[in-house]
Amino acid sequence: MKYNIDKQDVYTLLSLEEENLNSTIAPGLKSDFIFLNQEGVRNLILDLTNVKFVDSSGLSAILTAHRLWKDNGAFIIAGKLHPMVVKLIEISRLDTILVLIPSVGEAIDYVKMEELERELQTGTEE
Repeated sequence: MKYNIDKQDVYTLLSLEEENLNSTIAPGLKSDFIFLNQEGVRNLILDLTNVKFVDSSGLSAILTAHRLWKDNGAFIIAGKLHPMVVKLIEISRLDTILVLIPSVGEAIDYVKMEELERELQTGTEE
């Protein structure tokens, strides 16, 4: 599986460099998601710009990441998604629970704003 990981203070960007997110790749990706989460990555941006096909195993990996980051940080799917990927996400109704942002830059901005909001909320609760 080919991908790049860019770890920053506020987020980690995982850019998948594969055209297919399928049963061949999904198990390894799930393992990497679990590892990153246990490592303490607070916000994960998954760049799917290069992905042209996702099967049910790929969706399962994406849902694993969503579940891991749901209560502690943010999980964002970023990039200009291929029409087939968009269609699958919409058909499976995952567009109602996943955060989909059209570019990596916008996703980074989104994460930074979310972090600011968390800091403000934490400050007012004390």
